[in-house]
Amino acid sequence: MKLIEFSSHYPDELSCKNAFKQYREQEGVVCKKCGNQTHYWKKKREQWECKNCAHRTTLKSGTVMQNSKLPFQYWFIAMHLLTSTKKSFSAKEVQRQLGHNRYEPIWAMLHKLRSVMGLRDDNYKLKGEVELDEGFFETVSITRDKDVPLKRGKGSQRQTTVLVSVESKPVTDEERSKKYNTKKEVKYLKMKVVNSLKKETIKDVADAILEKGTKIIADGSNSYNDLTENYELDSKVIPKEKINTILPWVHKAISNAKRLLLDVHHRVDDDFLQNYLNEFCYKFNRRYFENQFDRLMIAAVSHRWNYLGEVNG
Repeated sequence: MKLIEFSSHYPDELSCKNAFKQYREQEGVVCKKCGNQTHYWKKKREQWECKNCAHRTTLKSGTVMQNSKLPFQYWFIAMHLLTSTKKSFSAKEVQRQLGHNRYEPIWAMLHKLRSVMGLRDDNYKLKGEVELDEGFFETVSITRDKDVPLKRGKGSQRQTTVLVSVESKPVTDEERSKKYNTKKEVKYLKMKVVNSLKKETIKDVADAILEKGTKIIADGSNSYNDLTENYELDSKVIPKEKINTILPWVHKAISNAKRLLLDVHHRVDDDFLQNYLNEFCYKFNRRYFENQFDRLMIAAVSHRWNYLGEVNG
């Protein structure tokens, strides 16, 4: 949706509120008390009343906006900004665009939206042939013990480990090979922050993001040894000169994600790195889709925000 189209569709708070109501009714309002899906709409109170138990549900209840005091129009503008560009917007820039006095509510709103992006992507698993590797992202930790000296290189306290998996397939068509400058075509992407590279941790994450029987192409790390139980593992030491041929897309994804975070956010707290990666993967996986605003809106009304331990509805 272009900016002019968005402005004509949602010019004020009332238009945003009415549209949000339609999105909720399209996805179905579920009574959290009895599970019934048929309701009356109480116009004066702007609430749904369950036909079975008379429990009332507000417009924001059970959605990403639950407990938020920000106007509906703020949420609509934020979703438009996030879906209208390949990159992203910092919370400070969104605050400037909205003209809001306080930074913290805008920052929280964007993280809630990034959280539901991740919840939406969690509904799908990668399959076929998958490139798998780990990336190390520079982050800031406010809980780090400053008396402990910093390590260098791999394992540094300034780095957060991310398991990156990319669904790709070999391409025989000459034109597509030229387009991608590689012999593989990329499809979908997942990035998950992990506490360690232990075999048990890698296996748990792989089981959550990959379908059984998936062919995994990885380097010769011992961390992947336990994946042979449920997957077809092709793991071997890859010479440096062949790394971009065997694992082309996983390294491009890591490089692009790092560049995006550095350009837009400058510094990232390790507690919130997963949310930023959620946004990067969500937009990458839908790069050829139309109506990205509508898709994010459906995710917003279908999930409660999963931020700092909040339970998904």
